[in-house]
Amino acid sequence: MTVDVVVVGGGIAGLSAAFELQKRGLSFVVLERAPRAGGVIISETVGGFMIDGGPDALLTQKPEGIALCEELGIANRLVPTKPPRLAYIQRGGRLHALPANSVLGIPTRFGPFIRTSLFTWAGKMRMAAELFVPPRRDEADESIGSFMRRRFGDEAVDYLAEQLLAGIHAGDVDRLSIRALFPRFVETERRHGSLLRAFRRQRTAASADGVFRSFPNGLTELVDALTKALPAHALRLGVAAQGISPSPRSVEASDGTRYSGRAVIVTSPAYVTADLVRGIDAELARLCGSIGYASSGTVALAFPRGAVAHPLNGSGFVVPRVERTGIMAASWLSSKWPHRAPDGQVLMRAFVGGARDPGALDKRDDELVATAMAALGPLLGITGEPSLARVYRFERKSAQHNVGHLDRMAAIDARLAAIPGLFVTGSGFRGVGIPDCVADARATARKVSECLSR
Repeated sequence: MTVDVVVVGGGIAGLSAAFELQKRGLSFVVLERAPRAGGVIISETVGGFMIDGGPDALLTQKPEGIALCEELGIANRLVPTKPPRLAYIQRGGRLHALPANSVLGIPTRFGPFIRTSLFTWAGKMRMAAELFVPPRRDEADESIGSFMRRRFGDEAVDYLAEQLLAGIHAGDVDRLSIRALFPRFVETERRHGSLLRAFRRQRTAASADGVFRSFPNGLTELVDALTKALPAHALRLGVAAQGISPSPRSVEASDGTRYSGRAVIVTSPAYVTADLVRGIDAELARLCGSIGYASSGTVALAFPRGAVAHPLNGSGFVVPRVERTGIMAASWLSSKWPHRAPDGQVLMRAFVGGARDPGALDKRDDELVATAMAALGPLLGITGEPSLARVYRFERKSAQHNVGHLDRMAAIDARLAAIPGLFVTGSGFRGVGIPDCVADARATARKVSECLSR
């Protein structure tokens, strides 16, 4: 089979790349080894409960995801989170509300920060002293933990950075790259000297509807809209790429077909990409294979409302590593989004695994449910057993952009520049969240179109 472009991988990056290729009049085929498209995006209705097993929101502050919804004609279905839009951090067996008017925990107003019970007075004083910490002037990369410890102190690392900055990537705060994942912080330090000073000056009015959006039937609505927008014959599910030939550019697939194209876009996890390109460029394969991944899981639990004493007034909470509860965070889905649980029921999910607990997914489903119940039960005042329990596993799905990632990407791009017609995108390379993956995948497809037109 011959097309203009062969796209390897049918997750959000692969589908977004294909959508952009179609807009530009190029023929393509998408090969996805799984029996469904969407990758880690999975939504399902079980017993009247609407559950997102993986990511459950688009961030409005990164507009590429919302813009894609507008182009697909589904933006009118986006819904905001329910008020009150509160998030909590667990400390000492209690839940403490994240101070209002903060940027990932970094305060933009001193009043809420002074009143919070989350930090000790010594911790607050050390964080406030960030105003007088001299900026780092060299261009060397450093970890999120190193950056935050240098500017705000140990308590800020333990109770803010570890879960709010590293936790969203299921990573290790002392290994993840601040330059790769939070370049805004690095640029703010360089330009303004102090993050506290700069964020106070840049403070803008918060949106009345919050910063997160989803769909009534979960984020799978986005995947469904993308697949419907593509030609049915162009999406090959249950077909795995097994190797890429350099000349002519083609992909050998598990269905016995050789898919030939003028270009190949690989959107697979970096370790899969490494295996596919090994026969073309051993050094490129080594570089791709050096990108780490973490495994994580979500445990969805439902209860009668009367079985949970906590008011669940907010979206959920995160758990610092030092609390040692066995979970990374919990989300109160029925409090966060409308129409996620039948009347008189509540739905929540706990997050397990990640870099802090790499062996978590070795446990059976019932063991993961027991871990979640042990962490949530005493904290939320839960009595009885869940009326529904469901476990979602994501083996090696969370890319780890560790210190040095930008240098590694520069080396990968240099190798790719010498291989005409081969392109890579996806969460392992230039962006982790859904909007970032959408943006980079579409930019890659535009680059392919420009190269083929020449």
